[in-house]
Amino acid sequence: MIPLDPEKLGDKIDFDLIFGRPGSIHVEIGSGKGSFLLSQASQNPHINYIGIEWARKYYRFCIDRFGRRELQNVRMIRADASVFVSRMIPDSSISCFHIYFPDPWPKTRHHKRRFLSEGNIPFLHRCLVPNGTIRFVTDDAKYFDSSRVLFRTNSCCWDVVDFSPLPGTPFGEFVGTNYERKYRQEGRPVFAMEIRKRAWIGIHEYSPRRVLLNPSLESSDKIFRQS
Repeated sequence: MIPLDPEKLGDKIDFDLIFGRPGSIHVEIGSGKGSFLLSQASQNPHINYIGIEWARKYYRFCIDRFGRRELQNVRMIRADASVFVSRMIPDSSISCFHIYFPDPWPKTRHHKRRFLSEGNIPFLHRCLVPNGTIRFVTDDAKYFDSSRVLFRTNSCCWDVVDFSPLPGTPFGEFVGTNYERKYRQEGRPVFAMEIRKRAWIGIHEYSPRRVLLNPSLESSDKIFRQS
């Protein structure tokens, strides 16, 4: 079954149970119409994908879309992403979080609602396997810059990964979502970064605001891509 009922998943999700097999887990926060998941799940049948979408119409659209393609390695859940990540995902279980064009909440008083926030990043760190990654793409320069600062402030916990489009991504795009295609057609700049959980700190408690000099996090030409 592609749709997941949050009330039937228990305190922590048993991924082997819901997919009927073991395998690396990728989570997309805000799946929209599912273009990214459709492309990647079709090309990588060995990877298990979960899409989180709050908008009911897009959640239903994805279920129908994946169902018609008979994809066996995708599940969809309608839930608040912050609650899902903070409460329902077991420790060290996710290989990658995909966060593409989330709501930037541009007003200053709403910044606390951004998904990449000081409150959520420790939970993302907890959920990732050692060397697991966060891939983030946005058209909002201020959101991008604030996220860069958050990761840099906690650079003892994260390493830089050079962001590259995944196989199957349309030429000239970072991730191939509907939003990216729309924004590029409008001529908006698009920003991308990928951050990796440090393996050696994987078993330790996340320590927000603990600053450790990490020269690689200052190398903007490597970590942060714009097009």
